Amino acid sequence: MNSEDTPPLGPSSRFAAAYRVLEEAIAARAFPGCAFGVLAGGEIVITDALGRFTYDETAPAVTPETVYDIASITKVASTTAAAMLLHQRGLLDLNTPLGDLLPGFVAGRAAADPSRHVKLCHLLAHNSGLPAYVEFFRTAATPEALISACLELPLEAEPGARVEYSDPGFILLGKALEAVTREPLATWAQREIFQPLGMAATAFCPPPAARASIPPTEEDTTLRHRCIQGPIQGLVQDENARLLGGAASHAGLFSNVPDLLRFARKILSAAVNAPDARLFNAATVELFARRQPPPGSSRALGWDTPSDNSSAGRHFSPHSIGHLGFSGCSLWIDLDAGIAIALLTNRTWPNRLSQLIRQVRPAFHDAVREAL
Repeated sequence: MNSEDTPPLGPSSRFAAAYRVLEEAIAARAFPGCAFGVLAGGEIVITDALGRFTYDETAPAVTPETVYDIASITKVASTTAAAMLLHQRGLLDLNTPLGDLLPGFVAGRAAADPSRHVKLCHLLAHNSGLPAYVEFFRTAATPEALISACLELPLEAEPGARVEYSDPGFILLGKALEAVTREPLATWAQREIFQPLGMAATAFCPPPAARASIPPTEEDTTLRHRCIQGPIQGLVQDENARLLGGAASHAGLFSNVPDLLRFARKILSAAVNAPDARLFNAATVELFARRQPPPGSSRALGWDTPSDNSSAGRHFSPHSIGHLGFSGCSLWIDLDAGIAIALLTNRTWPNRLSQLIRQVRPAFHDAVREAL
């Protein structure tokens, strides 16, 4: 960790209410442990951790630097960030039809098929008309078979007509970006995003030696996960992402609180044209933070924004962006207030049935914002 990123550690009376929310969540088994951090005024004001990797009293304790499977936060920290940079560099037109970059998406479809009107901006805004989720891993045996099945999906709505948070849409977006970069998105993101920002703990496919230091996400009892016996630890929980080799555009990234706050700091710096902004500029951040059609959608380009009953709680401004991860992680950035909050958990341990995280997130965010 860089010296500029080293915050005071340990419980703070200032954040006592936030600690109480998390302690009660662990007691209620919303998750066995968590790491969290808060950025305000350009400085990390606190990072800390509570609980353990699992509910076993002998399990390792979580630390502020513990690396988690951040699930769909991959969509913003990797894929959306890549789209932001490529657009900023003049290499990506968001109005490009998906079929221009991935001809297989329109091959064999009728001339009047609405799929021909799906653009990259539709994929980012989750209004492409593609379905929310498909268990490709049930029938596809190879990455190529999964992508082929994804390319052949029929639309469920006209592009732009409705919002449907879509994993298949982001899988195809990632392949489209690879057609632009001409290399794997994971490799491009590591070189162009994570390394320049000093996100040394952030990567796809952690090496076997590092897996024991990552909290497990699930004890599989449903045979959803092929060829895995015992806890899913240090391997991406998302089955489609694992079939894609673990480095996918919708899930698969592993990271920790300090790295996500470094990422958030650069977003915030760019939003106000700060000298240390690096990577992103203000126009790019503003464009991608803008809500997209149809009216009433909370979705921006890649990012989500606060809505009624938002996981961000009651105090994040409408000019905020964020994202959640299925594993129980979240990142919210208030562009007006200059505040970012990262919360990482493995709420899916030992299984994905508990939904207590839905009450924990807004209560935690409210407590933090009220403390600030």
